[in-house]
Amino acid sequence: MKLGFVGTGAITEAIVTGMLRSSLEVTGIVISPRNRVVAARLAAASPLVHVAADNQGVVDQAEIVFLAIRPQVAREVIAPLSFRAGQEVVSLIAAVQISALADWIGEAVPITRAIPPPFVANLNGVTAIHPPNPRVAAIFDALGEAVQAPTLKAYDLLGVGSALMGSYFGILDIAARWLEERGMPAEHARTYLASLFASLSEVAASSKSSFEELRLEYSTKGGVNEQVFNDFVQGGGALALTRALSSVLERFEKR
Repeated sequence: MKLGFVGTGAITEAIVTGMLRSSLEVTGIVISPRNRVVAARLAAASPLVHVAADNQGVVDQAEIVFLAIRPQVAREVIAPLSFRAGQEVVSLIAAVQISALADWIGEAVPITRAIPPPFVANLNGVTAIHPPNPRVAAIFDALGEAVQAPTLKAYDLLGVGSALMGSYFGILDIAARWLEERGMPAEHARTYLASLFASLSEVAASSKSSFEELRLEYSTKGGVNEQVFNDFVQGGGALALTRALSSVLERFEKR
């Protein structure tokens, strides 16, 4: 199986790194030269990886082509490329529908959309794909776990969920800065909060309880955990979060 990547940003580096660590039977990985630093680093990581002269070189050599480019430039990058009929295409381009991609590609190719998290580099994390595609799912299962969304709506909702990653770290940053402003050394604040949230994530992943049940379990009646959550809700935090999620969904649905 020979794979190609048009676009050499952070997500391409994460996927290729994971592939090289995985049990996937890959005969070659061809990457575009767009980001020369990342391309050189990946090429140096394994003899399986080589850098094509240009994006067309990637398409020409690959059985499965991963499109890992920003949506703002997607059309101008994809439209000039010549694909082969039946060639597998996996789009990692956020919020660009398959119909638009098919129009730009101009050839009868199966297209699968995917939302891989950066953690695939360490063979961890869940990747949403749509439409269901056993071959593409097998690739991302080898990099962690694949969830095959049966409908576009389900896929979009999973995409909205993935938009919480920045907010997760933002909450940690706000809490760490608050602790630092009150005298805690920055490294202690970071270590403590990172470890605390990592443990909570492990509980969430392994428990069969709902998130609400876990919140109640970890919030003593009248205690400080209950106080912080109540203040968050009463201060408009829950409303702001649900509005933000709805806004992202609207953005996806307009594409």
